[in-house]
Amino acid sequence: MLQRIKGLKTLFISLGTVALVYFLMMKSQAFWLKQVVIVEQLLVVFLAVVIVFASYFNRSRLAYLSLLWLLYYASITFSPPWSTWLLQQGDWLTLFGCSVLLLLSLIKDRGVISIHGLYRLVAIALVAIISYAWLTMSEPIIIFVQTFPHIAGFSKVIRLELPLALCTMVIVWRALIKADLVTSAVALSLLFWLCYQYQLIELPLSLTLALLSLYFVLVIVVDAYFLAYRDDLTGLPSRRALNQLALSLGRNYTLAMLDIDHFKKFNDTYGHDIGDQVLKLVAKKIGNVKGGGKAFRYGGEEFTIVFTGKTIEQALTELEAVRQAIETYKIVIRQPQRKTKQQRNAKKVSKNSEFKTVNVTISIGVAVRESKQSFEQALKCADQALYKAKNKGRNNVSV
Repeated sequence: MLQRIKGLKTLFISLGTVALVYFLMMKSQAFWLKQVVIVEQLLVVFLAVVIVFASYFNRSRLAYLSLLWLLYYASITFSPPWSTWLLQQGDWLTLFGCSVLLLLSLIKDRGVISIHGLYRLVAIALVAIISYAWLTMSEPIIIFVQTFPHIAGFSKVIRLELPLALCTMVIVWRALIKADLVTSAVALSLLFWLCYQYQLIELPLSLTLALLSLYFVLVIVVDAYFLAYRDDLTGLPSRRALNQLALSLGRNYTLAMLDIDHFKKFNDTYGHDIGDQVLKLVAKKIGNVKGGGKAFRYGGEEFTIVFTGKTIEQALTELEAVRQAIETYKIVIRQPQRKTKQQRNAKKVSKNSEFKTVNVTISIGVAVRESKQSFEQALKCADQALYKAKNKGRNNVSV
């Protein structure tokens, strides 16, 4: 159960950040009260910019959210023909907002200007209709529940509070099991919407929406950074991040190049899906390196570890620990070898043949940066040491 809660840290940091900003805004009212008029004048433009920004980076859920905030704010600010009707639909607005956020927590980000974007707009319209229909047609259910004395009191929450509670539980659960900032932003939008509808927020709506939009922009920027500098498969920083780190390194550091032994043969035997799983497991072990080492995925089955300010002797101890951890790690494969046609046609297959425990090993080459060496030259020395490790029979650390 706990293994599935991957997004707790992300949600906690997001919630903590928003709570801190809200606290600071409440303590600095003397400053921002003078700027509210400017915020109100520019908010529509700012929300439109956020929509374009989110769409460009294919963060469609944030684009739809910003669009809905824009429509709502414009409806209550500029008094269009439907504004009077809208202001009378408090329960529907509350339920519709939570239901849309539930929808956005369940779907994936796809291109806004595409057939997927059209489907999502239709889904949002259906959510609006279903929410209105539920509030209008829930009376028979309430009357039916009231016929049971022991649960008659429950009928008071069926119309609004019950669906709100169900939406909230699902959205929070999605935020807890999905370690991504966009899903956390959806959960925080739910918190804002409920607090606003129940008048628990003391800040003006324009200022709150401006802050929420700034948070959306921050989420998009951070997401774009991770997309550019983090390897999607292993979760380790990518080669681009390594090159970026190289610009800030001092004169003293040690580099290690690591390569999974016979990985191509492993892929050919067990398939690329199993190979990807093994890559992730090995990357996790490499990422746990101690002694101040920072791991990167260099490409394919190769990894790099940078020990800033460490001697080669200090790095060797930590690298040997990584090598041993991977060597002794038992990997259970559910679908071992690719089956032949004869095996696929067999009616009975032993259950034991569906599982197999294998081990993988790594070879490591280490080099310390010498005087007047560039990062590329030091990395080449580590790569040459890696070839030396392979020539010595693999599964060892060579200098």
